[in-house]
Amino acid sequence: MKMIPKHTAAALNIFTTMSSLARKENAYNLSQGLPDFPVFPALSDLLKEATTAGFNQYAPMPGLTELRENIAAVFNNRHQTDYCSPDTVTVTPGATYGIFTALTTVLNKGDEVIYLEPAFDCYVPAIEINGGIPVCIQLDEQKNFEIDWQQIRDAITERTKAIIINTPHNPTGRVWTSADWDQLASIIGEREIYVISDEVYDTIVYDGQLHLPGFLQKGLEGKVLSVYSFGKMYHITGWKVGFLIAAPALTEAFRSIHQYLSFSVNTPAQYALAKYLLLPDQEPASVMLQTKRDLLIQRMQLSRFQLKAPSKGTYFQLFDYSAISDMDDIAFARWLATEHKVATIPLSAFYRKPPGIRQVRLSFAKNDDILEAATEILCSL
Repeated sequence: MKMIPKHTAAALNIFTTMSSLARKENAYNLSQGLPDFPVFPALSDLLKEATTAGFNQYAPMPGLTELRENIAAVFNNRHQTDYCSPDTVTVTPGATYGIFTALTTVLNKGDEVIYLEPAFDCYVPAIEINGGIPVCIQLDEQKNFEIDWQQIRDAITERTKAIIINTPHNPTGRVWTSADWDQLASIIGEREIYVISDEVYDTIVYDGQLHLPGFLQKGLEGKVLSVYSFGKMYHITGWKVGFLIAAPALTEAFRSIHQYLSFSVNTPAQYALAKYLLLPDQEPASVMLQTKRDLLIQRMQLSRFQLKAPSKGTYFQLFDYSAISDMDDIAFARWLATEHKVATIPLSAFYRKPPGIRQVRLSFAKNDDILEAATEILCSL
């Protein structure tokens, strides 16, 4: 019997486990980022229109031309640039795929990849499956998960080939500033080190923060592959459509891999998204979600959970439960779901080696009645 590599034989991840537990216990599910409000009616109508208009066969490998043109137009307008074009945009079957294929594009066996913990759980397996060696830098929880730039400098070796960054950051809600990007550019310098920039929450930023796309950063020209998600942008996670923006040479290299993996992406969804992108009077997702974040924070002020810093982006908020229990975070999350019917995600899910931080992540991408009912329970603990 063929042996299954260790990294592909792992048990179900905590996100799947907690959502399954939430269903089993009929608990309020504040764990996975599964928005429970409906898709925009116009977007739904356009999806129906696509199928009746005959957009049911394979799309071109890079994505429908109209969709890539419209993504480029929206990004150029949003960020006051002329960088984006159909030659720098590739449509992907979701952002996780985009991250994996970006790593496949730049890595050779034995290359090192720096990543920052807490980190989304797909990063390390994607590095390892591609023959890379993960190099972990832990963000400082005592300083609101700040980056220690000297640690990154010290971690770079002759074998360093890539750095994965995530802004806005899941699970901390931290948003990169121009100073952060300048630090990274100064560290990389002339080295042949690429940046895999996970920017799936780019439209979900709060309190006047601005998202700064990696592909536009000075000093990093031609070295950044920025990954995006329509699932996060329009709360349509089940559509599994994302895209990648990178310099033409990197885009060509990415597509040389992409053509042999998925080749193309759901055509009706691409048609609908292409049309929807240019509809006027779209309210940014951040407007609605900041209201929900504020509702969650306000309600939780009456609890024994401690808020260390409001999320500046994503639809997640961390809370410290040290005043309630000394259980480790996985045991605490299971206890919450089974005994009190509220499902959360333990912070250790974002670490390879649990650091012993007593925090859980709550998703506020939920209807207000769910947030109110769940927080009423949490405030009673």
